[in-house]
Amino acid sequence: MNVIYLDNNATTQVDPEVVQAMLPFYSELYGNPSSMHSFGGGVAAKIREARGNVARLIGATADEIVFTSCGTESDSTAIRAAIESYPSKRHLVTSRVEHAAIKNLFESLSKKGYRTTFVPVDRQGRLDLDYLYENLTDDTAIVSLMWGNNETGVVFPIEEISRRVKERGIVFHTDAVQTVGKIPIDLSRTGVDMLSLSGHKIHAPKGIGALYLRKGTKFAPFMIGGHQEKGRRGGTENTAAIVGLGKAAEMANMHMASGSYTEVGELRDQLENQILAQVPNTFVNGDRASRLPNTTSIAFEYVEGEAILLMLNEHGICASSGSACTSGSLEPSHVLRAMGVPFTAAHGSIRFSLSRYTTRQEIDFVLEKVPPVIARLRQMSPFWKNATLEARG
Repeated sequence: MNVIYLDNNATTQVDPEVVQAMLPFYSELYGNPSSMHSFGGGVAAKIREARGNVARLIGATADEIVFTSCGTESDSTAIRAAIESYPSKRHLVTSRVEHAAIKNLFESLSKKGYRTTFVPVDRQGRLDLDYLYENLTDDTAIVSLMWGNNETGVVFPIEEISRRVKERGIVFHTDAVQTVGKIPIDLSRTGVDMLSLSGHKIHAPKGIGALYLRKGTKFAPFMIGGHQEKGRRGGTENTAAIVGLGKAAEMANMHMASGSYTEVGELRDQLENQILAQVPNTFVNGDRASRLPNTTSIAFEYVEGEAILLMLNEHGICASSGSACTSGSLEPSHVLRAMGVPFTAAHGSIRFSLSRYTTRQEIDFVLEKVPPVIARLRQMSPFWKNATLEARG
């Protein structure tokens, strides 16, 4: 059975060209890039090349890129750097729909005495900008807002927000893990001080990420050790993975320039529109006008997301649930709850996330299988039966 992978917001296939770029650093090019000899120096040159590729992908300069192990480390580094750099400031701002890497960190800091403002979103997942700006104070150490939501794909207006926040002299961080490589980013046009990205979301391997650190931003390292990354992140460099991230960044730039994600968006729209047309009592979670081109979150009312995923899996279709039920919880995701999605829909919300490897034939196959899966599950659902009876009066 072929696998149809529509869970690319969870992780992506490593591009074969990325694998080929990495392989020499597991064998003949094994030198330590911090060594004085030319053997290590050659490896260091490849790291510099990768740093330049990552910088170009987001409109930064090479010395503003700090390599980390993942997006979560980048997030933690940014937040902890801000609160350590401004120890007298005890107020933090984020949104109610952040990834767990930010959400759980802010909740932990709240228990340690920091005052945290969680900015609400509306029914379409759009940020309440008035609430955000009204809650900025001279005591605010950092504002951290995701660029693109991992569940719904909704994109926040980070360029505008970051400039407004900077006018107040407040540090601004964005978790752009889902955004980098999918839509163009030029940080020179923003007020962003720090940005997190992750390799395995852009067809690089797991275990590598980066933190953008704007020149002049006050910074305290999270990983303290040697002189690597100009003292901003100690530890011997993960050379092969860094080279892989650099190659993936180079290719992401190329594919965006060629219109690859326009094609991905067209496939996403085909999938979405036909599901809505063929399956009753469905709707899209989030703002359809402003979102990542590869992501759709579709609510199937009166069925369980876990059951949908299990039945799709029988056909080799990989997706993810908008509910946390797959991790043993009966509660819908905090993102959908914050958006006010009704319980009967939040529990049956499925995220389909595409990549440049997704084909039209795969989308056609998914469209063939989804309607009968939902119909079968609704026949077994007491919620659906009750809803049908109520509709008939």
